[in-house]
Amino acid sequence: MKFDEYNIAPEIKRNLETLGFKRPTDIQYKAIPSILKGEDVLAIAQTGTGKTAAFAIPVISMLHSRKSSSRAEGVKCLVMVPTRELAIQITDVFRSLGEHTRTKSFSVFGGVEQDPQIMRLEKGIDILVATPGRLFDLVSQGHLKLDRVEILILDEADHMLDLGFLKDIQDLVKRLPRKRQTLFFSATIDETIKKLAYSLVHNPIRIQISPENRVARNIEHSVAFVEMDDKRFFLERIVKEHPDNKILVFVRTKVRAERVASALHRMGLSSQTIHGDKEQASRVQVLNQFRKGDVKVLIATDVSARGIDIPNVDYVVNYDLPEQPENYVHRVGRTGRGTQKGTAVSFCSSEEKPLLAEIETYLNQPVARIDISKEDYMATRDLSDDARVDLKALMQEVEEFEHNKKKKKGK
Repeated sequence: MKFDEYNIAPEIKRNLETLGFKRPTDIQYKAIPSILKGEDVLAIAQTGTGKTAAFAIPVISMLHSRKSSSRAEGVKCLVMVPTRELAIQITDVFRSLGEHTRTKSFSVFGGVEQDPQIMRLEKGIDILVATPGRLFDLVSQGHLKLDRVEILILDEADHMLDLGFLKDIQDLVKRLPRKRQTLFFSATIDETIKKLAYSLVHNPIRIQISPENRVARNIEHSVAFVEMDDKRFFLERIVKEHPDNKILVFVRTKVRAERVASALHRMGLSSQTIHGDKEQASRVQVLNQFRKGDVKVLIATDVSARGIDIPNVDYVVNYDLPEQPENYVHRVGRTGRGTQKGTAVSFCSSEEKPLLAEIETYLNQPVARIDISKEDYMATRDLSDDARVDLKALMQEVEEFEHNKKKKKGK
């Protein structure tokens, strides 16, 4: 089936063609007809499946056809998302697909002044993409009314719950009209998510996009056994061996991100970091630089990078293994988007072997091992531009890891 065959506005069809959309992905094929019929949808689908367009295409078409002019008459579609980056990204999709239609899209999120957001809201919009915290603030202060919302979309609902937004979501939903269409998207489902979903949707069409393999077939992912303080040398080697590639490096904490960036800087290699302590303007700037290829190495934490769409990432490096096995899938899924091939390499220290075992259990298969000979290992370390081993830093990192592991067990 092609997009031409859908009963959507011709303006959207032209936009799809301009943007290079040819055939719908699995989630788009299953969701678009139901959404156009006005049905509620409960979809379990991971990032990278095309789910944003799966709800954006029909929503824009429906709102466009219901309007006689481009004048906004209050928020008609509310999209709740977990992070600022995802809010910006989804708004960009709505604007691209909605060009030349009668719809206006805008996003609100924390970390920036709210006055410019209030001024834009007062001018009128149709589609609002928002993080729950800032949305709750604006509604509570009387700057925003949700009484005209016809469509509610929750995207990455599991991530919103992970970030503690459950109460905000529940409080906000009480302010919406009872008669509405609800679209609920989540990468995973458990009892808490199921309970929230079924409190919001009514007789939903259930869609589950379950790949046979948790990691896409076009992603080659493997693990190298590298001790904690030697990881920087092996990262240096990867960066130097692939100077023209875009490399996304995942670390466990914000502090760790800055340490790794400093180590690369000492080696004469430039990189940028993205994490929760960065100002919003700085995060947006860094992401744009990485997307354009002006920055080749981006060091990120899980929370800062989940859900964001960065095209053409050649390499993902798990500098630290994630403590949650599902985050392994989210991380390596940043490369190999669509049909492109991707490569992901994980560094595993002696202390992290239990985490690797958890990941392999979650994947239901072993991760391929990279065989590093003793000679090759020593050469990588000894030939580094930063070969001086900082024993104090090493001990501190090991102590931090052990401390966090004990805290996790004590929960």
